[in-house]
Amino acid sequence: MLLASVALVALGVSAAPAVAVREQRQEPAEEAAISIRMLDIPASRVQDPRAQVYIVDHLKPGTTINRRVEVRNTSAETQKIEFYSGAASVENNAFTVPEGRAGNELSGWIRLRTAVMELDPGERRPVEVEIAVSKKASKGERYSAIWAQVTSAKERTGNVTQIHRVGIRVYLDIGPGGEPPTDFRVEGLAAEPGAGEFPVVTAKVTNTGERALDMTGTLSLSKAAVQAGPFKVTNGVTILPGQSGQVRIEVNQALPAGTWDVHAKLASGTVERTASGKIVLPVAAPMTVATSAGPSWLVYTVGGIALLLLLLVTLGGWYLVRRQRTQLA
Repeated sequence: MLLASVALVALGVSAAPAVAVREQRQEPAEEAAISIRMLDIPASRVQDPRAQVYIVDHLKPGTTINRRVEVRNTSAETQKIEFYSGAASVENNAFTVPEGRAGNELSGWIRLRTAVMELDPGERRPVEVEIAVSKKASKGERYSAIWAQVTSAKERTGNVTQIHRVGIRVYLDIGPGGEPPTDFRVEGLAAEPGAGEFPVVTAKVTNTGERALDMTGTLSLSKAAVQAGPFKVTNGVTILPGQSGQVRIEVNQALPAGTWDVHAKLASGTVERTASGKIVLPVAAPMTVATSAGPSWLVYTVGGIALLLLLLVTLGGWYLVRRQRTQLA
């Protein structure tokens, strides 16, 4: 699990213009003592929320790009910080990183210009990152992580050493031509009792594109004039192309019993899809949400109108031909 306290930078390919991105302030993990954030983002991805949090790019073999991150000491003590890149993968719909400093092909392409630095309390400094893709790299998306790590001194009464690290994910797709498409579909909503008193609405998402998804989104409920939400997605789901995953949204608010209209708005980067349905509260057992038939009804209606018009045109043509033959006779 990555503990990115702030967003990461993504400078584009050397020829691409970059724009400044303001700092996104979040409360860092209390024990981490450091945070990491982005300094720039490619102009082509300025509207992409994922590119503001992770390094997300598509490169051709042999391409080299440079990126910058800024590390800050958020503690009251001077911290010695180490920087390195490590392996990552997507397993069971989760972005997974191993313990220690195990590497993979992508982490081998990443070079951090600074290996170690010391920061006084409140001090911040940039760190340059270079990613040099091998000329022989095969087509496909790869995953890695860039880490900033603090190792605590051993306690006098024991030999336990604590290691705290914060980092950012790297999603790098390699191949010729343009970037592969990102897309998904929401295949159904369901509801189930939550761990506490509040229910959980789930959505099955299938990745129909060619790049990994990081699902975010919200859920809104309405009943007559009463509105509730939006409630945010409560689990981090990363879905590989061709696979499906379940997005969970906890309705953490007490609501009156009855039938509610639900509207889910899910996204990965700039791609957004919606799903609507009805839910009956309270939820005593897992249930399928009665999804809205609005879009399907619209498709069938348009198809019916088109068929009717085609039939009218055919009959009109037949009548004109028959009339012309009658006049000639």
